[in-house]
Amino acid sequence: MRNARAASPAAVLSHAGNAPAGAPAYQTARPRPQLHISGFDPRAAGGRQTLKMELRGMPEDCAPQLAIQLQSELIPNGASRQQFVRAADGGWRPAFVEFTSKNKEHGQYQISAEILSQHAGMPTRRWECVFVILVPRLDATLTEIHRIFLSTHKNVRVMADDASIARLNVSGGAQGGENLDIDVTARNAGIAHVSLDGPQGKVDMGFSTIAWDEDLIEIAVPRSEPVHPHPSTAASFVNAAPEAGAQRQIRLFAMEECVLGRFELVDPEADVLLQHFADAGPDANGLTRRLSGRHAVIRRIPAPHGGGFEIEDVSRYGVLLDGVWPGKNKPVRLRQGMRIEMSASIKGIVVLQVSAIMPHGVILHRIDQGAHAECLFLLAPNCHPGYPMPGFQATPQAAALPLILHHDGGFWHLDQLTGKETALAPAASMEKLSRVPRLTRFASEPYPESWIIRTGAQDLHSTVTAQDMHTA
Repeated sequence: MRNARAASPAAVLSHAGNAPAGAPAYQTARPRPQLHISGFDPRAAGGRQTLKMELRGMPEDCAPQLAIQLQSELIPNGASRQQFVRAADGGWRPAFVEFTSKNKEHGQYQISAEILSQHAGMPTRRWECVFVILVPRLDATLTEIHRIFLSTHKNVRVMADDASIARLNVSGGAQGGENLDIDVTARNAGIAHVSLDGPQGKVDMGFSTIAWDEDLIEIAVPRSEPVHPHPSTAASFVNAAPEAGAQRQIRLFAMEECVLGRFELVDPEADVLLQHFADAGPDANGLTRRLSGRHAVIRRIPAPHGGGFEIEDVSRYGVLLDGVWPGKNKPVRLRQGMRIEMSASIKGIVVLQVSAIMPHGVILHRIDQGAHAECLFLLAPNCHPGYPMPGFQATPQAAALPLILHHDGGFWHLDQLTGKETALAPAASMEKLSRVPRLTRFASEPYPESWIIRTGAQDLHSTVTAQDMHTA
């Protein structure tokens, strides 16, 4: 038997009844934040492995969702980002990271972990730890691996050899907060006896893999200010010279509920402001007036209900989904390729198509006469899907767009090849960002052209003049 784990090591060192008067009680000690790592098998040299990570002893006043950033030469692309989410019983759901030692030189490899607690109304807190993974030689024997690596993770070792008998009694009289790693070996007719008496709590018996705990060290400088240089929930990309098939405006929204409605220069009711496009361009007075101020709502579906996104008609004029009116105030799950018409009675006012459904948002393209004018990113706020991002369906038109995220209060560009994230701000350089066309700038408003009209300013990057918009 190997790798027996007991949850009450204090009892091995001293029985509770023998503790001196006034000695501190183990059960009242405050647990230290730890990252419990399990599932590592150093015998699988060159193969694919998955580490299971669990949080233990985290303070109760941390955020309900924690991000963990891992960096190592073993991890694909050098980094991985995961999420820890609280379960119904108050514990933390585990996170998993995959790696492979294929084509890696044998030796020790560091994996650094950073855990971030960030939530509205709470100070930002951060914990860090670094642990080491040993990649053995491909021709290493099990005996060598055990002697060099596995046995070093045990703090109690019992061996019975040459017909001898070894006994280990673990009493559960005290409630310790540590783990006890036991390595028990019996050979040459030896007998090893392990007794786990009393309320031991959880006991993990491992034979092929190992597990250990890493103390999490808190960085004692809480940051209350936003970590994004340009916090925003709505912005846009403006392309000064869009090529064929590209959009002049890529409008970005990060809201729990995003309202689509009629374009208004003053006091609009919606977040996404839509207007009808005629042959001469946008027409804010004609058929646009047949859009309600609040026409439809797109929101994220909670994970317990299957995840994804849904749309709800809240208008006077109706919404057609693939040519069918679903009824007012009846949410419908968005599907890849779904056609959304912003009126049930008059065709062609505003027609959108769901061109991508991502883990963290949806992309909508116009398929009417405004197709070259704009497309929409509707993102879940402060939501990072992790890297590499899980696969999602997208039309070729949407797949050619840059990958945008919203977390830490602002918008980020994610390079899908390297995993590098770049904070988006008006002063940020767009030249080296993947899938961002030339002559593109980041605007701090989703509708910078309406700001030009309101203020009378001029924008050399914009081909939509004040006269064009004023006639609309």
